[in-house]
Amino acid sequence: MGIGILAGAVVGAFAVLVIVFKMMWRVAEPNEALIISGSNHKNEGLGAGMGFRIVTGRGTLVLPGVQAVRKLSLDLNETQLSVECVTHQGIPLKVRGVVIFKVGDDFVSIANAARRFLDQQKLMSERVHIVFAGHLRAIVGGLTVEDMIRDREKLTGQARSACGTEMEKLGLIVDSLQIHEIEDPTGYIKNLAAPHAAAVQRDARIAQAEANRRATEAEQQAAARMSEATRDSEILQAGYQAERDQASARARQAGPLAEAASRQEVVVQETRVAELEGHRKEQQLQAEVRKPADAAAYETRTLAAAERDARISAAEAEAKETELASAAMATATRLTGEAEAAAQHAKGLAVAEATRAKGLAEAEAIKARAAALAENQEAVVAQQLAEKWPEIVSAGASAFGNVDQMVLLNGADGMADVFAKALTMGGTGLGLARQLLTTMSPAAQERLGTGVPPAPRAQAESIEITVGEGE
Repeated sequence: MGIGILAGAVVGAFAVLVIVFKMMWRVAEPNEALIISGSNHKNEGLGAGMGFRIVTGRGTLVLPGVQAVRKLSLDLNETQLSVECVTHQGIPLKVRGVVIFKVGDDFVSIANAARRFLDQQKLMSERVHIVFAGHLRAIVGGLTVEDMIRDREKLTGQARSACGTEMEKLGLIVDSLQIHEIEDPTGYIKNLAAPHAAAVQRDARIAQAEANRRATEAEQQAAARMSEATRDSEILQAGYQAERDQASARARQAGPLAEAASRQEVVVQETRVAELEGHRKEQQLQAEVRKPADAAAYETRTLAAAERDARISAAEAEAKETELASAAMATATRLTGEAEAAAQHAKGLAVAEATRAKGLAEAEAIKARAAALAENQEAVVAQQLAEKWPEIVSAGASAFGNVDQMVLLNGADGMADVFAKALTMGGTGLGLARQLLTTMSPAAQERLGTGVPPAPRAQAESIEITVGEGE
């Protein structure tokens, strides 16, 4: 029983102690500072005899009824600035901005703020506004509108520097100062910006025009590329169509071309046959006409050369005789007897030389004629007959002087027989001609007679010859 009471008393006493401790223990939040007054306390960085103690971020015991505990907020605060100012140029402006501030974290700043705003924390913004408004008016009065517009950081920096000392005395620090707007009721800033605005508008129009030009060029180039692509496509399609048409045309022309090739081959073969036939006829003409003609020409040239050599030898002999005669006459004036003997001797020699030369020429002519006769007897005989032909024809034609009409029953052979008989009838001197004719070949007889190649022997033909009287 007694133990239970004792245990209950102990538990009750412990509970009372807990309650009392909880009532005496105070803890400072991270964004606040506890200001404990009622006894002398010494704080770091502060002089002795402050009369209050500052606790931040930890707990502490506070004696109820002996010490008083109050809280000082360390949160951020802000105040809106709307200050009417006049610039160095005398132009009225209204500066709008915001100041963000708080109580400093060090004990000195907390102590200064506690002395001034512990029970009047709502008045902090008003006090800060008053401080900054005064300094802004002073700073703006020393600046021009252009300076404020072009360098707002300068205005902000000067304002913070000017207010720093006073804010420190208040235990406050400025986290941020921003100048939002500078109002110009006179329109100075607007007029100041007009040239720049016009230039900007001009540049904007130029840039827009340049952009439009580039866009137009790009569109035109794109259209040109599209046209070029279309053209290339059409060209390719036309080429393909042309190839198809060409292939179709070749297919349609294959049959006619093959037929034409066959005809061409036939024409080529016929041409070759004609060429061979012409070559054969040419060779036949060479054998039958040209070679006999060349032989006759050779004989003529040989006889002419022999006759020419004989004449040259006779002329040389005569010239020699004349020369010797002149020499004999020249020497006759000196030695008459000896000259006459020498002249007779020289004359004999000249006659002998002439005779010898003539004999040699005749021998050479006979030799050449014999050689020609051995080579082509018909040509030689034909040449001799050609030389005597007028006389032979005249003698033979006299037999037909009174013939009015004659009929031949054996064609060309009958004509040759009649002509031979006519030559015999022309006189005994023509017997040799008839004998020569009978020994000649038919081709030579035809060359001597009509000059036409002999016709093939066939049936007897009737040839009618009409000869007028006196022809």
